[in-house]
Amino acid sequence: MTCVIKGQTLTFSAEGALRHEERGAVVVGDDGVILWCGPQPLLPQAFRQVETHDHGRMIVMPGFIDAHIHFPQYRMLAAPAKDLMDWLTRFTFPEESRYAAKDYADRSATVFLNRLHAHGTTAALVFCSVHKVCAQALFEAADARGMALITGKTMMDRNAIPAVEDDPETGARESAELYQAWHGKRRLRYAVTPRFAITSSDAQLRLSGELLASLDGALMQTHLSESAGEIAMVGRLFPWAKDYTDVYDHFGLLGPRSLFAHGIHLSERECTRLSESGSAVVHCPTSNTFLGSGLMSMPHLSKPERPVALGLATDVGGGTSYSMLATMAEAYKVQMLVGYKPSAADLFRMATRGNAKRLRMDHETGALELGKFADLVVLDPCATPVLASRQEVSASLEDVLFSLMMLGDDRAVAATYVKGRKVFERITP
Repeated sequence: MTCVIKGQTLTFSAEGALRHEERGAVVVGDDGVILWCGPQPLLPQAFRQVETHDHGRMIVMPGFIDAHIHFPQYRMLAAPAKDLMDWLTRFTFPEESRYAAKDYADRSATVFLNRLHAHGTTAALVFCSVHKVCAQALFEAADARGMALITGKTMMDRNAIPAVEDDPETGARESAELYQAWHGKRRLRYAVTPRFAITSSDAQLRLSGELLASLDGALMQTHLSESAGEIAMVGRLFPWAKDYTDVYDHFGLLGPRSLFAHGIHLSERECTRLSESGSAVVHCPTSNTFLGSGLMSMPHLSKPERPVALGLATDVGGGTSYSMLATMAEAYKVQMLVGYKPSAADLFRMATRGNAKRLRMDHETGALELGKFADLVVLDPCATPVLASRQEVSASLEDVLFSLMMLGDDRAVAATYVKGRKVFERITP
């Protein structure tokens, strides 16, 4: 059913300009596509009698897009460990082994997507476990909600526990089967998903590169340069490689459809090669600080002579919050520590239109524009007493966005829409 969603509207243009209407409206058609967007006084007469959701002074903007998150780790936030490798061994691999059971994966997929929507996230690039049924469960649950979602079966054939290992041929075959079943089905897409170089043999990485080359439109997701211990282990496993990035390059895994989570400790040579290939790095700040992995520098990766495309993500469950607001806050703090001060608008752009571009879904989501799906989040700048007090001294939209970013969390999410259908609404006493 056609409806009108009113509030302060906020979006970013393809050129990065912020567009804001203090009294804005978004018209959504029966198919969930935006039919009109603009100031309320100019709302066409044809839409003035349709169902209306009026959010007053709350901010109606594109839903958040999470560019790196782990579905099977949804229960694992705040699992303590010495470092990344200890965390994987003690917590992650045993937890992911549970996803061999279809019933468990099905139940967990519902909880996971509910949690995303409660935090205002409407689309994501997601890691699953090594089990084919895990990816199937997530695809089915996301499809039932009309979500734009990209995922794939994780592939790893060494340096884990047997319950979460496959073999190169099985991993490749099941990945191809999942691609055939789900890629391009409504709003779903497939991602070739070798976990990282440490847990994949040469044979598996080679097959991953062949899959990426042969599966039209598929993305590739993995991890890169997250911690010093990880980098040292990669050096021991691949002594012939120039560096960590060169391992992936050797097996054909760099390119415009490739996304590498973390990228904290990248050399000049690695950044140059990532830039040349059109690969993207996804910043996961709450995970990096929680695990003590290091501080990723946006200015280092974004040097104009060899810019590396950047995304932003929660990395749950190494990350400590499902909230992209909390993720933006941590990104701000990390960048301040490396000598760079991003604006709130910069980070909101990264979490919406920017991530949509990184995930190659900006043709359908990430902005309030005609023809795109109405994937929306409604943010309440006065959701908590602390935020309400802060708004009393806000003098600009940047002030409001900055306060939401630094002080907001899931309590600031008043509602979430996917294809114009409300999938979450916060009930206040």
